[in-house]
Amino acid sequence: MPHSALPRKSALLVIDAQQSFTRMPYWHDEELPRFLQALQRLDAGCRAAGVPVVHVFHVGDAPPFQLASGLVRLLDGVPENPAVRFEKHTHNAFTDTGLDLWLRRQGVEKIIISGIRTEQCCETTARIGSDLGYAVDFVSQATLTFPMTHAGTGRSFSTEEIVTRTELVLSDRFARIVDVDACLASL
Repeated sequence: MPHSALPRKSALLVIDAQQSFTRMPYWHDEELPRFLQALQRLDAGCRAAGVPVVHVFHVGDAPPFQLASGLVRLLDGVPENPAVRFEKHTHNAFTDTGLDLWLRRQGVEKIIISGIRTEQCCETTARIGSDLGYAVDFVSQATLTFPMTHAGTGRSFSTEEIVTRTELVLSDRFARIVDVDACLASL
């Protein structure tokens, strides 16, 4: 969706920034400080501008993602006290969560994407959000992902390559790719 020069009512989505990931075999925390610093700045700037912060948590079959695990809670360092919290069971934050209805009732026209797995739940939420008619700011700087290996070729992809690919496929199609400063400046 094209972005106009006029500010739109926005909401910050913090997707899957949860303890569950720390128990997964692919978890690496090398980039965690960078992610947390960017997310904290983004969260603080949004709150200062009156932008509601929405927390979305993944609940699934893998033991760390089951509610009974006690791990479906914020990572240490992620700001607490959102305007609202949703639980999801799919890769996007919209399907069967009530998020779309809540955003529309708040008059939100633009969603700001942050959270964990840049190329998975964050990207999928950006695509669905765009298809639903929201303007989307994708703040890669405030997302986190992990290296992956292609099952067919055995080639490993770094987090930088994964983020670059996500930005490539989202930019000007589904989202505006921005850093924290550009996002906050547009509120």
